[in-house]
Amino acid sequence: MAPKNNKAEQKALKLIFDAGEEGLLQSELWKLLDVSSREGSRMAKKFEEKDRVYREKVLNNGRWTYKIFSKKELVTLDSIEKCPCLICPEVEKCFRGGTKDPTTCLDLTAWIDPRIESRPPSD
Repeated sequence: MAPKNNKAEQKALKLIFDAGEEGLLQSELWKLLDVSSREGSRMAKKFEEKDRVYREKVLNNGRWTYKIFSKKELVTLDSIEKCPCLICPEVEKCFRGGTKDPTTCLDLTAWIDPRIESRPPSD
């Protein structure tokens, strides 16, 4: 069984992620989690130190507070469009040290960084 704090942290991260580009006010997060502002602030600092979120100081109803944003991005089908791995005939053999290796695959490297040519020029 996971400790209570881990469950609260997982719920907090999900709420922050679900808030999307709008972010979530720290005070709103504490209310949604039903935790004290002290406990919530510690949680937010911990997330920030672990590079899971970033916080922006904002003025809300005449008071300074923080808005919390997730650093995790939503994966969509558009984000993997044209990935060469999806149509590679050797995908079953592709693993570190395999016949095909993603760390040395020129097609994958070129897809990740289009400035790199996928195939070396022929002589």
